Amino acid sequence: MSETTTIANDATAPKDASASVTARHEAVLDELPFSDTTDFDDAARGFLGSIDHAAISSAQGRTVWSLEPYRFLQKEIAPATVDPSLWRQSRLNMQHGLFEVVPGVYQVRGFDIANMTLIESDNGVIVVDTLTSIEGARAAMQLYARHRGDRPVVAVIFTHTHADHWGGARGVLDDATLASGRVPIIAPDLFMEHAVSENIIAGPAMLRRAQYQFGPLLAKGSRGHVDCGLGKTMAAGTAALLRPTDLIKATGDTRRIDGVDFEFQMAPNSEAPAEMHFYVPRYKLLNLAENCTHNFHNLLPFRGADVRDALAWSGYLGEALRLWGGKAEVMCGQHHWPVWGTERIDLMIRQQRDLYKFAHDQTLRLMNHGLTAAEIAETIRLPKSLDGAWHARGYYGHIRHNVKAIYQKYLGWYDANPANLDPLPPVDAGKKYVDYMGGAEALLAKARADFARGEFRFVAQALSHLVFADPDNQDGRLLLADTFEQLGYQSESATWRNAYLFGAQELRHGMPKMPTRPGMPRETLSALKTSQIWDVLGVRLNGPKAEGKTIVLNWQFTDTGEHWVLTLENCALTYLAGTQSATADAGFVLARSLLDEVIAKQTSFPEAVMAGKIKVSGNPMKLAELMALMDEFPRMFEIVEPKRAAVT
Repeated sequence: MSETTTIANDATAPKDASASVTARHEAVLDELPFSDTTDFDDAARGFLGSIDHAAISSAQGRTVWSLEPYRFLQKEIAPATVDPSLWRQSRLNMQHGLFEVVPGVYQVRGFDIANMTLIESDNGVIVVDTLTSIEGARAAMQLYARHRGDRPVVAVIFTHTHADHWGGARGVLDDATLASGRVPIIAPDLFMEHAVSENIIAGPAMLRRAQYQFGPLLAKGSRGHVDCGLGKTMAAGTAALLRPTDLIKATGDTRRIDGVDFEFQMAPNSEAPAEMHFYVPRYKLLNLAENCTHNFHNLLPFRGADVRDALAWSGYLGEALRLWGGKAEVMCGQHHWPVWGTERIDLMIRQQRDLYKFAHDQTLRLMNHGLTAAEIAETIRLPKSLDGAWHARGYYGHIRHNVKAIYQKYLGWYDANPANLDPLPPVDAGKKYVDYMGGAEALLAKARADFARGEFRFVAQALSHLVFADPDNQDGRLLLADTFEQLGYQSESATWRNAYLFGAQELRHGMPKMPTRPGMPRETLSALKTSQIWDVLGVRLNGPKAEGKTIVLNWQFTDTGEHWVLTLENCALTYLAGTQSATADAGFVLARSLLDEVIAKQTSFPEAVMAGKIKVSGNPMKLAELMALMDEFPRMFEIVEPKRAAVT
C-alpha cells in the first residue's frame, strides 16, 4: 500500500518509507561489505539445540521471552522501513539455543538480550552470567542439561553489574545450594555497591527513558521493533540479586575452580562501573564480558547513566591484548557470538581498542579547536578501516551520540555560548518560536515542504516547538510523528530507531496505560545499605512541602547493630551513622529486615508496632508527618509533549 493511501486511511497508522529514506538504504547496500557472511557462520557454529522460538513462560503461564514475534526477520532482504545494516544485525540476533564454543565450553544465546556461558570443570559446570530473569536462567540450565547431562553448578561468575547478567541467578542456584554456601559467587570488586545503586536513586526516570531506548512497547515488525543492537530485546520475568561471596580485586588475580584455572583482569568504569575480563588456559578461552562486542557500545545510554570512560575502555582492551594476545584461540563475550582463531581475535580487539580511542581522541581534538558537541557529531567520521568492520557499527551505541557523551564527560552540558546558558524551558520557548515563525499554519506549511524534501532532522526540531507550544494541535502532532518515523526507518542504530518510533507512537496514541509501579523487590532492598535506603527517601522528599519543618528520628536496627539519626531540616533529609540524638522527636528499635518488609509493602509500620516487632519512644506521629512529605513517582511521564500536570 502506498504512503498516500495509508495516510488517507488512517493518519495515525505507521507509514511507508519515504523516497529519500529508500534512496539512503540503497546507498548503504553499496557502501558496506554485505557479501561477507562470516558472522552468520560464526553465529550458527556449534549449534546443539533449542526450544521452539526460544519461548519461555513464568509459572503463571505469562510469556517472559519469545522470538516468535520476530519471525518476519527470516527474510534476507531488508524492507524499505529498516536500514539494511540494522536488518543484518537483527537477523544475526535471531540465533538461539545451546552452542558449543569449544568442547567443554558452551553458551546459551537468544534466551535474553545477554548470554549465559557454561564452562565445564572436573566435577561440574561454572556458570558465567545468569541472564535477566529466573525463568530464562532456569530454561537455559534445562537446555544445557538436556544436551550435556545433569552437572552440578560448582561456581557462578558475574562479569559485571548490569541486571541482565545477574538477575536470573536463582534460576541457577536453588535454595538448598545457596543455604549450603558451598558454591562460590565470584564478581568484580565493588559489585554490590554498584549493582544496587546504579539504577536505584534515579530509577523511576531511567525506567521511563528506557522505554525509548529499548522500545518494549513497540509492535514487533518491519515498521516497529526489530532489535536492540546488543541483542533482540529486554527480557521480562522475575529477577533477584545474590550477594557475591568472592571478589576479584586486581588484574592478575587467579582462581582455581574445581580444577579449572582462571586469570582475571579488572576493567572498572568501562561498560559498567564494576566489570572484569578473564582467560581460561585449559580451553584457551578469552572472555571480555561486554567490552568487546559485535557493535559500537554505548558511552552514555539513552536511559541515563554515568558517562563511561572511553579512554579507560580502550586501555583495558589494549591490556587484554598484551596479556592474552596470540594465546586465546576463541573469544566469547556475554552478548552476541564468539570469534575463533588467534589472528581474528587479535584483529577484533585491536579494532575495538582503536574504535574507543579514536572516538575519545578526536572528540578532544575537535573540542580543543572550539567545536561544540553537536558540531563534533556533525564533523567526525570513522576511518575506513573501522567504518567497514561490522563489529564497529553503531547498532547500540553510535559515533554521533558517543562523541557527545565524551564531550559531556569533560566539559558538561554547557557549550559556553551564553545564549545556551539559561534558555527558556520547552513550553515557553515553543510558544515564542511558533510566534516568530508566523503562527502554527505557517510553521506547518514550511515543515511539510521540508518533509517532502527529506529534511527530517530540522522538521523534527521545528515541529517539536509547535507541539510544546500547543500539544493539542493534531496536525502538528501527526506530522512530527511521521517525521520521527522516517528518522527511525533510516537509523542504523537500533536504539535510535526505537527512540524515534516510540516517540511517533506516543504522539499518535498518547502514553501507554501502564499498571501502578510495583514496589521495590524485597531481595533488592535487602541488598541495599541502610544509607542507600535513606538516600532513596531523600530523593522522594518534596522540598516545598517541607518548608519550615524540622523532624529528628533515632533508629536502631537489632539485626545489624546499626544506629542512625535521620534529620529533616532546611527542606533536606540528612543522616548520621553510629549515633543517637538526645533531642530526637521519636525513636524506633526494630530489625533492619523488618524495615525492608515495610518498604516492600509486605507489612505496614502500624501492623508491626501492634505485633510488638517495633519499639517506639517519643512521638511516633513524627514519622507519619515525615512520610506525608514524600512524593510518589509516576510510572509514566510526558517526554515528547508538555507535562499535563504541574510538578512542584
